[in-house]
Amino acid sequence: MLECLPGDTGSGPSSRNASLERGERQSDTSDSETTDVKRINQQPFSRDGRYDPNRFRLHFEKESKEEVERRKKLARDTVLQPVSDKELEVDINDIYPPDKGLGFPRRPSWTYEMTRESLLRKEEKSYRDYLEDLHSRNPIGTLSHFEHNLETWRQLWRVLEMSDVILLIVDIRHPVLQFPPDLYHYITAELHKQVILVMNKADLSPPPLVIAWKHYMTSQFPHLEIVCFTSHPGPSYSTVLQKRRMRRKADWSRAGGLKDLFKLCSDRFSDGAESVLVEHQTDSALEMSNPAQELYKDGVLTLGCIGFPNVGKSSVINSLVGKKVVSVSRTPGHTKYFQTYYLTPTVKLCDCPGLVFPSRVNKQLQILAGLYPVSQLQEPYTSVGYLCERTPFLSVLKLKHPSLQELDHQPGQRGLKEPEWTAWDVCEAWAERRGYKTAKAARNDVYRAANSLLRLAIDGRLCLCLRPPGYSCLREHWENHQDLPEIMALQGRATEEEGPGDREDEEDGESSSEPEEERDRDADDDEDGDDEDEGFGHQRNAPGHAVNMFDVLRENECE
Repeated sequence: MLECLPGDTGSGPSSRNASLERGERQSDTSDSETTDVKRINQQPFSRDGRYDPNRFRLHFEKESKEEVERRKKLARDTVLQPVSDKELEVDINDIYPPDKGLGFPRRPSWTYEMTRESLLRKEEKSYRDYLEDLHSRNPIGTLSHFEHNLETWRQLWRVLEMSDVILLIVDIRHPVLQFPPDLYHYITAELHKQVILVMNKADLSPPPLVIAWKHYMTSQFPHLEIVCFTSHPGPSYSTVLQKRRMRRKADWSRAGGLKDLFKLCSDRFSDGAESVLVEHQTDSALEMSNPAQELYKDGVLTLGCIGFPNVGKSSVINSLVGKKVVSVSRTPGHTKYFQTYYLTPTVKLCDCPGLVFPSRVNKQLQILAGLYPVSQLQEPYTSVGYLCERTPFLSVLKLKHPSLQELDHQPGQRGLKEPEWTAWDVCEAWAERRGYKTAKAARNDVYRAANSLLRLAIDGRLCLCLRPPGYSCLREHWENHQDLPEIMALQGRATEEEGPGDREDEEDGESSSEPEEERDRDADDDEDGDDEDEGFGHQRNAPGHAVNMFDVLRENECE
């Protein structure tokens, strides 16, 4: 992956060297590096040394220092220009060109006569062959970041083997980035299993766009079952700095789209019970000697939940179960190994770690989609520029250009022409507004400001939504579509108007008496931490009614 931030060597305003000062506090997160791959999210070893906590950590391809420095210069020098609506339209065939071999590594064939060591060697050789073929068909610099850790791919193999129905979860803001066609065709054509596409985070997208994406995916994959879903229905963010809506402690069972998802699988469900059992799979579950013990049997249906990082898999599972059984985090790689959860004694959920598949997507867009740990970025500034060219950042962020800061007390010196913005200017202005300063020299901390903006984008506060091909031409059709009331109800915006008392913890900090840094610390400056208290505490009534899973699945709750 990327090396740790080496620091910025630019000259100019005081903030130009802020990233250098911050870079001194960065530390390498890998204990053993190769020339091509960086291993991140280093974890301390246990005292007894019997378990390697870094076995499943993220492995991504490194970028050269020259490339990183080139992009930093672009961020300083390139004037931001708003892109046309047409440029927001994305075709899945541009992300995953059929002729580029953008598949995923398959588990090689094996028999019970093979030893574990011989099977592992065969898998390693097959994986090396896969990487060689992939790079031979895609020149250097054309591939996106993708997972290089074979151990994590093994987790996917195991989940696909043991699952009867696959829930492929994507983010509605950019679903084609997270729907590898090769994976879909492998599951349906080779494994002969059903795939349900869960278009999650529907509350973060305009209703017409939700409908448009659903129709586009159906047109591309006619036999694909699709469910729109949101774990947090309700009004959208009113300001970019409002605190987490999850502070409202919504009930997990009130998720939008939950009943539709249950109904798609209802004919496969049978006797149920009340308890939720959690089973953490050990390394032995991956061994070839145990598959028969984990496969479908005794009438138990296994739902496999797979998807890219940050698509909300853990939140979907919590909603299905009706309470929190999985911690959630915006950090890619948070789920380290697959885990199973019993919804009822006859229905089992299997959560797979988030996996980034190879594609031809722009790396800046990939970062904005949350597929790369923000805290590990060497150069976040071009991603900020990519975001600002596609969102009304000035009106949302309420920024003042750095060149105007010194003219506040000299109105006669200010020109009539509005200054031009670069990505670096945006980061510098955001650092000034938020009070981000470096510890040593009290310069504007542009690196921290850039990371802050990227987190706001990933969380949906500064929201970038891609569009399916042809959306601009058919906008009026989608904006008057007959399914709009249904989508708005799912989002929780049609049946409830927010009262004054509901907003006390959500107002933009400008009107609050608490210090700004403490006031909206949760909104943009959480260092990729877990939302450990999500969904608990004092619950607030959400739109609609809670779903009784036993009723939907036609099971007897009292048995």
